[in-house]
Amino acid sequence: MTTERIAEFFKTRRPEGPCLVVDREVVRDNYTAFRRALPDSAIYYAVKANPAPQILELLASLGSNFDCASVAEIEMVLEAGAGADRISFGNTIKKERDIARAHALGVNLFAVDCHEEVEKIARAAPGARVFCRVLTDGEGAEWPLSRKFGCVPPMAVDVLVYAHQLGLESYGVSFHVGSQMTKLEAWDAALADAKRVFAQLAKQGIYLQMVNMGGGFPTKYLRDVPTAEAYGQAIFAALSRHFGNQLPKTIIEPGRGMVGNAGVIKSEVVLISKKSDDDKHRWVFLDIGKFGGLAETMDEAIRYPIRTDRDGDEMEPCVLAGPTCDSADVMYEKNMYPLPITLTIGDEVLIEGTGAYTTTYASVAFNGFEPLKSYVI
Repeated sequence: MTTERIAEFFKTRRPEGPCLVVDREVVRDNYTAFRRALPDSAIYYAVKANPAPQILELLASLGSNFDCASVAEIEMVLEAGAGADRISFGNTIKKERDIARAHALGVNLFAVDCHEEVEKIARAAPGARVFCRVLTDGEGAEWPLSRKFGCVPPMAVDVLVYAHQLGLESYGVSFHVGSQMTKLEAWDAALADAKRVFAQLAKQGIYLQMVNMGGGFPTKYLRDVPTAEAYGQAIFAALSRHFGNQLPKTIIEPGRGMVGNAGVIKSEVVLISKKSDDDKHRWVFLDIGKFGGLAETMDEAIRYPIRTDRDGDEMEPCVLAGPTCDSADVMYEKNMYPLPITLTIGDEVLIEGTGAYTTTYASVAFNGFEPLKSYVI
């Protein structure tokens, strides 16, 4: 949502062109909500969601840990004031030299999902702790993360045994139920799989300690979503159901849920047109699109709340598109977006819930357009 602080920024600063503004106080509130919802789980902020230095510095000061996908993100977190002992190299696809660099910087916690990745870590980060990612089906997620990452539970057992044999510390299991997960029960089946991996390894004398329960915690777009407290209750109940009194250490990796609702993009209507005289639907072109930071509108997966000064007027469905010379740069067409009939060229449009996965998705200079500007207040 557009907070008073963000509204005041737009009013007084009047930045030129499309830009994202993130309110740090909303991030602080979100962190506090996760801390209360799952007090016994370590929070590892997913840096890829929004790596703005001011956000990383705030979360570091609050005591957050960090899930990093690259050496560059690791260096950003260290620069923000967090120690290497608060970093997980959570990408399962890493160059061996990047593993070595991360280990040299002090990182000692790495994700794997296959034997080959274990071999790289054993060579480049001997003795490090590893956790194996298990596949999930992603059902109920608006932005699924299945197939590319993880392996089936029986293979996870083999991978962690192999890691142990190569001198690594087989530390735990991870999973990700899918980004923008709206089903409270989604963690149950994944935790059941995790418990089975724990049990199989215990039979071989290898005792895992940690379950990384990933992210998936949603931000509010057009539909209401459960609270952090509701997720916490559901996850703790599932943990207790499958692990009983022997609860493992747990990690959560909020990204979208930490920063999504803290940001608003200011955009401008560049053109409104029709494709024929009898076309029933207008095309509304903004100065931002898929290549400017709204990549998650791909397949119309994420539907952002859009606000204008004319929202009290009659509305009609429109095709919403970006400004580039690429036919893929259309955000909403199959499921058109209701916008005011009176909307006109030059009008300002606010796209809410855009604090996550926007600035880092923006192209460097596609069609010569500048990357999305970002302000953290």
